[in-house]
Amino acid sequence: MSRPHLPVWLRGIFLILSLVGIGLLLKGAGLDHLFEREWIDANVRGNGLRGYALFLAAGALMTAIGLPRQVVGFFGGYAFGVLLGLILGAVAALGGCVLAFYYSRLFGRSLVRRMFPEKLQRFDDFIRGHPFSMTLLMRLLPVGSNLVTNLIAGVSRIPKLAFFGGSFIGYLPQTLVFALAGSGLTVGSQWQIGMSILLLIVSGWLGIRLYRGMRHGRSYASELETASDPQ
Repeated sequence: MSRPHLPVWLRGIFLILSLVGIGLLLKGAGLDHLFEREWIDANVRGNGLRGYALFLAAGALMTAIGLPRQVVGFFGGYAFGVLLGLILGAVAALGGCVLAFYYSRLFGRSLVRRMFPEKLQRFDDFIRGHPFSMTLLMRLLPVGSNLVTNLIAGVSRIPKLAFFGGSFIGYLPQTLVFALAGSGLTVGSQWQIGMSILLLIVSGWLGIRLYRGMRHGRSYASELETASDPQ
């Protein structure tokens, strides 16, 4: 016997109310200032395992609702140094990816399909046959919205493990760049900050080159299609 499904309109109402509720909860608990330097200094840096756990939980929650993952990587480097900041920043971003993916799949399927019909079709066409490598490719691109990609993936046909694995590895280069910048802020190293800017440019260029060379004739980022047209 199949399980009863909630009506589409009821799931839509629940989705909207839950998003409003999350916002009110963050504000009421004083968490609307997460990932500001003062909050990191007071709650994360030098707090041992509690600081690690708080950083991961807050980073996952905030990226799940739209905070750029690069911000999490930056403050990971600021709080923990380059290597640990890279690892914790990428894990937190993956946590946000998983939360948004399942939130979309469980509650927002019809709403996401109505909001992003063309993006959903393009996503399914792009990842078809190569879900892991194409997800990795998308994450390396210097364009697009992390949150929108997670929401669309939740209602797409992509295998979840391929999406999560490709996302995590694809997050690493930019997380490293921003962790390096955040660590440079801590130690006052202009060299590290300058290197992070250079690496950001290089990683963006490599992402675009890989996209153009490995996309199997498919299109995902329209901005890059225009940019790649001969003049």
